[in-house]
Amino acid sequence: MIDRATVDKIIDAARIVDVVGEFVTLKKSGVNYKGLCPFHDDRNPSFMVSPSKNICHCFVCGKGGTPANFLMEHEQITYPEALRWLAKKYNIEIVEKEMTDEEREAQSERESMFIVNEWAKDWFHDILKNDPDGIAIGKQYFRSRGIRDDIIEKFQLGYAPQKRDALAQASKAKGYKPEFLVKTGLCFERKLEGDNKELEGDRGQLIDRYAGRAIFPWFNVSGKVVAFGGRVLDSRTKGVAQKYVNSPDSDIYHKERELYGIYQAKKAIVKEDRVFMVEGYTDVIAMHQAGIENVVANSGTALSTYQIHMLHRFTNNITLLYDGDEAGIHAAMRGTDMLLEDGMNIKVLLLPDGDDPDSFARKHSTEELKRYIEENQTDFITFKSRLTVENVTDPVKRSEAIGGIVKSISVIPDQILRSTYISDFAHRVNMKEQTLIAEMNKYIRGRLSTDRLTPSPSPSGEGSGNTQGQNEGQTQGQGLSTPLPLQGGAGGESPIEELLIREVVRHGEEIIFSDVETDDGQKVSLSVSQYINYDLSADGLQMTTPLYRQILAEAVAHQGESGFKAETYFCGHPDMQVSQLATRLAIDRHQLGGRFEIDKDEEDEEKRHQNLVDRVRQRVLHLVMDYRFGIVEQKLKDIQRELLQVGSDRERMMQLLKEHKDTKELRDILAKRLGTELVV
Repeated sequence: MIDRATVDKIIDAARIVDVVGEFVTLKKSGVNYKGLCPFHDDRNPSFMVSPSKNICHCFVCGKGGTPANFLMEHEQITYPEALRWLAKKYNIEIVEKEMTDEEREAQSERESMFIVNEWAKDWFHDILKNDPDGIAIGKQYFRSRGIRDDIIEKFQLGYAPQKRDALAQASKAKGYKPEFLVKTGLCFERKLEGDNKELEGDRGQLIDRYAGRAIFPWFNVSGKVVAFGGRVLDSRTKGVAQKYVNSPDSDIYHKERELYGIYQAKKAIVKEDRVFMVEGYTDVIAMHQAGIENVVANSGTALSTYQIHMLHRFTNNITLLYDGDEAGIHAAMRGTDMLLEDGMNIKVLLLPDGDDPDSFARKHSTEELKRYIEENQTDFITFKSRLTVENVTDPVKRSEAIGGIVKSISVIPDQILRSTYISDFAHRVNMKEQTLIAEMNKYIRGRLSTDRLTPSPSPSGEGSGNTQGQNEGQTQGQGLSTPLPLQGGAGGESPIEELLIREVVRHGEEIIFSDVETDDGQKVSLSVSQYINYDLSADGLQMTTPLYRQILAEAVAHQGESGFKAETYFCGHPDMQVSQLATRLAIDRHQLGGRFEIDKDEEDEEKRHQNLVDRVRQRVLHLVMDYRFGIVEQKLKDIQRELLQVGSDRERMMQLLKEHKDTKELRDILAKRLGTELVV
């Protein structure tokens, strides 16, 4: 673990122009630099580098950040690896943090497991290439599957001898401890039952888990071997219940957090801005051999949030590529709502009956395969509609299917995309769009109500009562009890939310209210981030975009830290999504051009800072009221829409009319404060 002081030293030393300049040809542009973006096919220089802010940003694809973030994206490495890269460049000695005995023991065990796995990978691979049985049995199996030698090398495929303790004996000769062979799952201990004296000496003997199997090493995103998959050879598959045996979960491997092929695919995923998801090892390998490298496998399990977040680091676009039988259809339906909720754009392609990606790729050239995928993949909502709604005549089944698709659409965070899907789906099933929107909003409100069970974090120290800061930014006595979303009622990202988060990123640590007295007599100061968080959470409101909520919560959590500066913290955030968003919000074309930079000699430093704080305070107050106004406006629209559909339910109609009256009064109060001219 790198010592905190060393991390700070590395960050201070790293210069964005130096780092980016090693990969991109930069030209001076005013006070900044520009060049062709290395993250997309850029023909006109759109990649800007700001020495003063020590960040970079592409105005087309949005990628960039600090020197460390740039390296993480460009080289597809982790944050610690980026820091080590920078330390080497600037000749900074890495000082490891002094760990406790427990931490040191845990790290030592993990490192030992990685070392054992790396050795085992090389041993399996060497057996395949040089051992007579490996060549005659293992290599022949891979050749029968049409796998070339270069692909065998690329994936470091191997073979485990049929002798049940061959690996255990080889590792013992190399001096590896048996406990790590068991912890990694390479071996297991033979446990004998009863008092069989003849076999007593075998009790506790290590047995190879993968004996007689073809070996597929699992590499994590950083290239470390975390696990293995072993396939029984074709000649032995008849009657075998388990063709594949995989490593059990361990301290270094959790199946739900890993994807087979991610290490070999990550650069291609970024380049193509798409990932293909298949089911098995050989599907991944066959696709690579066919020239399509942006492909990974989840090995027959439903996608987990960990896997989705890993993929989202590299792309927003995923194509589920499965065979067209019932199992393939089932696989295509698993985990899709989680993908949609995470903002992934999903396409689905089911291959012709009798083919999986492995067999299909072997039958076609690269050009034919790419053309077939391009012409036949379809968006997930269309796929699900064709599968579950079209040609279904039973009213109950059709209604359930429509409800399921509307529920899937409701989790999509992008408001425009969600609206487009609803409109297209309404046309496809010949239903009124408003009916589907009303159904969708029920799902959204239900989800938001569930989210409210977990209270939003409050800024430390400001108490629970109304403050002067709260009174200036909201209407007292008429709080909003339901965190309704802005615009469209579907929980999507709103422009005002982004403007609020821009203030958090740029000025989150700035104190905009001093000596505010709470109801219990305490006097507190509120920063930009604390005020926004307090004002929203006072009425149970929260930002609808998860990334915005994360940024606001972290800004509040770090407020009390000495030297905390929100812009520096978020632009250098190890989470690539956070750093890229923060970089985009921290700079714009005008700032990068340097035309509006203030001369520090222009006026007194203290006065200039006070003017900045005053302007920030006014912006934040206005934005918070704007945010509330948008919520109230949307609530009015929802009530009006429900009034049109309430029918003969008089009791519900009276409730809605009262809600409409109260909400309209609140809307008018907020509008007066904002100076908004209303059309009634």
